[in-house]
Amino acid sequence: MAAELFPGFRGNPQIARALATMMDAGRIPQTIMLAGPEGVGKATLVRKFAKRLLGGEDRIKLDDLSREQNRDVIAEREKWPGEKRAEDPLLFSSHPDFVTFCPDGPLRQISIQQMRLVKERAQLRPLKGNWRVFLIDQIDRANAQAADSLLKTLEEPPAHLLLFLTAENPFDLPPTIRSRSIIFHLNPLSEAEMREFVAERKLSDPERRVALAAGSPGLAASLDLALHDKRRGVMFSMLETAAGALGFAQWIRLSESLLASKSEKLEFYFKPTYSLLEDLLALKSGGARIRNADLGVQLEHLARRVDFEWIRAAVARVDELVELQRRNVQKGPSVDQLIVGLRCLSSRAFQ
Repeated sequence: MAAELFPGFRGNPQIARALATMMDAGRIPQTIMLAGPEGVGKATLVRKFAKRLLGGEDRIKLDDLSREQNRDVIAEREKWPGEKRAEDPLLFSSHPDFVTFCPDGPLRQISIQQMRLVKERAQLRPLKGNWRVFLIDQIDRANAQAADSLLKTLEEPPAHLLLFLTAENPFDLPPTIRSRSIIFHLNPLSEAEMREFVAERKLSDPERRVALAAGSPGLAASLDLALHDKRRGVMFSMLETAAGALGFAQWIRLSESLLASKSEKLEFYFKPTYSLLEDLLALKSGGARIRNADLGVQLEHLARRVDFEWIRAAVARVDELVELQRRNVQKGPSVDQLIVGLRCLSSRAFQ
């Protein structure tokens, strides 16, 4: 069982066994990529692996990015000017031989300065034992320059370095990085595993958390349901407007708080949007279960107004919006363009 090999890690026992076997045999690839949905346990597994290899669990777990202290550090750095962040690249290293690099700044990107620091620190010998372990969390958020800089480290890694990369979608990365990595794909946990997890944690609203987290225990534990519902409500109104069920004037009023706020990043709204589109597809296909069951009636009404082509186009346009936000375009015009494009499809469907 994964829990026996790496206590505190849930699901994906075959991957846990493979990593444990590599460690026990002393044949560990120097670059390992863990791919899978947000919150499925990729970074958790790396920390558990490092604890078993290096020791010092109490120090390694201090680098968990879900810890409030670490979230505060990341949030505070978003206010820094770019020059200051470049001079002081973000990393966490409570254990002398375990270092975590993660997205930084208002665009939440892995920077070239961080990857240069990876190359520089990779040359340092371990203070204890035979290994240093680096975790680059969400490497798929690296820009082209950062990815190129990392490649130099991957081509000639020091013998003592183990480099772990995590990514939601490894195909967002250059093939040169993927080809130099042993890739493990982590699957979402089963519903039974998720129910066991939320029960053990005594989380509030367990049924909703299981449904909304879609097999990711990290999301189930960290989900702020009130904030989620607020953001989901805005994006449901966006889809209603795009489908012609809501007027533009109503959309402008409902979206005012999102578009006017600098702290409310549009990326926080993408996952609720995808979950709503997934439910629309399920309803159009005759599926009996949806993730947003509390909006069942409203979703059924919206599903009757759209067709499969509209849903496909909506997913494609949200995908485009994700990429645009990584380039820091204005969120207001971007969302309005999405609505207008889908409204045209909806109008043709009802002609």
